Amino acid sequence: MSLWSWKTGLVSLVVLSATSYAVAQMSGQAGMQDGASQSMMPPQNEMHAQMHARMMQMMQGSGMHGNAGQHGMMGMHDGLTQQPTLPGQDAFGAIQEIVQILQSDPTTDWSKVNITVLRQHLIDMNEVTLHAFAAERNLDNGIEIAVTGEGRTLDAIKRMVPAHISELLKLGWNAKTEDLPNGVKLTVITNDPKEAIKLHALGFMGIMVQGGHHQPHHLMMAKGEMPPH
Repeated sequence: MSLWSWKTGLVSLVVLSATSYAVAQMSGQAGMQDGASQSMMPPQNEMHAQMHARMMQMMQGSGMHGNAGQHGMMGMHDGLTQQPTLPGQDAFGAIQEIVQILQSDPTTDWSKVNITVLRQHLIDMNEVTLHAFAAERNLDNGIEIAVTGEGRTLDAIKRMVPAHISELLKLGWNAKTEDLPNGVKLTVITNDPKEAIKLHALGFMGIMVQGGHHQPHHLMMAKGEMPPH
C-alpha cells in the first residue's frame, strides 16, 4: 500500500469516529433534556418578558423604531399624563377666569360679587353675536346698521348696542343709535375717507368689538362695581 493511500484511510477513520461520537453525544443530551424539560423551563411570564425584550431589540436593530414610532409612543404617554386645559365652552371659560382672579385677590369683597350678572351679560353677548340680524348700508362717510331680533335677542340688542356708543366716540367716530320697533339702528360716521372705508369693512360685529373695555368691564361687573350693559 502506498504512503498516500495509508494516510487517506487514516484520515477517513478519524472523521468517522468523530462523527459517531458527536451523534452519540447529541442523542444523550436530547434524552436528558426530555427528562428535565419541565424543571428547566422558565415560568411563562418570564418567557413572555424575554420574548418581548428580544423583539424590541430586533425592532431597534432593524430600524422599525423610527421617529414615527417614537412620536407615537410619546403621544400615548402624553395622553396619559397631561391634563386638558380648554373649558369646552367660551362663556364657561370667561366666568372661570373671572372667578379665579377674584379668588386669588385677597381684597375681593365677596358681599358685592355677583357672578349671575356676569353670566346674563355673556348671554347677551352670545345673542347679539350669533342671533341678531344686521342690515348694513354703506354711507359715503360711514355706515348705517339696522340691528334687529326677537325675544331674548331683542332684549340683548337694546342693552348692548346703545351702551357701546361711548367706546366708539373715544375712537374719534361720530356714533348714535335710534330705537326701532324690533331693534336698534346704529349709525357711525367720520370725516376721514380712509376711516369710512374701514367702517365699511368692519361692519356690525367689527364695530362692536372696538375698544379694550370688554375684559376689564367683565371683572368690574362681577365685583359689583358697575352695572351690565
